[in-house]
Amino acid sequence: MKDDRKHIAVLCTLDTKSEHAACVKTLIEGRGHRVILIDIGVLGEPGLPADRTRAELARAAGSEIGELALAADRGKALAIMSTGAEAVVMQMYRAGELDGILGLGGGSGTAVATAAMRALPVGLPKVMISTMAATPKAASYVGTRDITMVNTVTDLVGMNPIIRGVLANGAGAICGMVEIGASQEHRQNDKSRPTVAITAFGVTTEAAMRCHALLTQHGCETMIFHANGTGGRTMEELIAQGAIDAVLDLTITELADELCGGFLSAGPGRLEAAGKFGIPQVVLPGAIDMVNFTTSDTVPERYRHRRLHAHSPNTTLMRTTAEENATLGRWVGEKLSRAKRRAVLILPLRGFSEYDRTGGVFYEPDSDRAFIDAAATALNGHADILRLDANINDLICAETAVAQLLTLLQDGRSEALASDQPSN
Repeated sequence: MKDDRKHIAVLCTLDTKSEHAACVKTLIEGRGHRVILIDIGVLGEPGLPADRTRAELARAAGSEIGELALAADRGKALAIMSTGAEAVVMQMYRAGELDGILGLGGGSGTAVATAAMRALPVGLPKVMISTMAATPKAASYVGTRDITMVNTVTDLVGMNPIIRGVLANGAGAICGMVEIGASQEHRQNDKSRPTVAITAFGVTTEAAMRCHALLTQHGCETMIFHANGTGGRTMEELIAQGAIDAVLDLTITELADELCGGFLSAGPGRLEAAGKFGIPQVVLPGAIDMVNFTTSDTVPERYRHRRLHAHSPNTTLMRTTAEENATLGRWVGEKLSRAKRRAVLILPLRGFSEYDRTGGVFYEPDSDRAFIDAAATALNGHADILRLDANINDLICAETAVAQLLTLLQDGRSEALASDQPSN
């Protein structure tokens, strides 16, 4: 008999959180769904029987639970159980036996449960009820996935009125997600509407919104990513997964943070996925004129003499120098020159951000020119370069960028059609 219930995995340490797991299990099953209880504990005896045991998780990671318990190595145990949890939930997902996932835990439980969640695709419901949800580390647990973090407010030890309410809200959240979630087919790209990724930042928002509007008018769907480190990494991952058809990389400020030690680096692999997978890309040096720190006291001592600007109470920007921009231009040129498919680099000669306009706090034409010259040299003819006598937020930049991207998309369609034609 076919089981039409939604399948929700609940991950926690059943030696210390069995009372909380039992509460969540009752609430979810009360909504008519099936709970698959997964034990991620190592030491104490489980207070509830698990559907997927800790021994299974350890074996899935090439280890034995007894050995982990005897070793008393917390770091090793967390790594093994994280790997095992990831393997088990991915096995369930591939078998069509997973519609949502919920975790309960403190620091260790959160680390293991969210490792499993980060292995799952964007769109599959994920809720983590965690004592770590309100800490600065929360972002590291979420990573580039759509994990909903629910703050426990009090510790997950025993029951109290606050914990009961938090558990009820978390259970309600995962049930609501699996009940209302779109089918997998609806999450896939509509091939008649190409999905275009756009990167944006506060100082390039006007350009991003114009590009979005123009692309939408031409029948494209857009995914706009905030170029805050996580946004850039997420976009690169989604390109690799085939979820994006083309990229309008309007804002590459994350590279400046990678070079100078800012807070919003997306890592050294930024600006590489589109080239590696051969999808159309148009690139502009949006916000490459700045490095991002938080409050002014977080600016390293070696930079205190530099041109700084308080963008907000929690954001301090540092103007990049000509030397730094020359390095960044070389990076961009080298990355685009390695692309499988010819890219387009658009260079706005009147500034790379709203702050880089004539009279703006970061207006420094010589520094911008260092980027432009270095990028052109490093490209060495391997990509098309367009120089525009405009600021990046001027309408002509958006119109040109969109026109170039649409041409690349059309060229790609023509090539695909030609390759489908039978040879004589």
